[in-house]
Amino acid sequence: MGYNDQIKNRVKRIEGQLRGILRLMEEDKDCKEVITQLSAARTAIDRTMGVIVSSNLIECVKQADETNEKSTEELVKEAVNLLVRSR
Repeated sequence: MGYNDQIKNRVKRIEGQLRGILRLMEEDKDCKEVITQLSAARTAIDRTMGVIVSSNLIECVKQADETNEKSTEELVKEAVNLLVRSR
């Protein structure tokens, strides 16, 4: 699967968020600020994972239709299991 610029940019923003969190920690900022930013980063990661799984699912379904490798139901179950295991 290829990763488009939109997905890469999401990860770069997350990387920036994580650097900002580390800076907050190094500056001994209030734990409420750190937790708020960690929560925002986790949400961004979760959403990015969702985008990657859904994009991959679309590609896999198209490919499975062409090759009759796996059923659509099997592919959807795999995608859901990926997301569930990530939590």
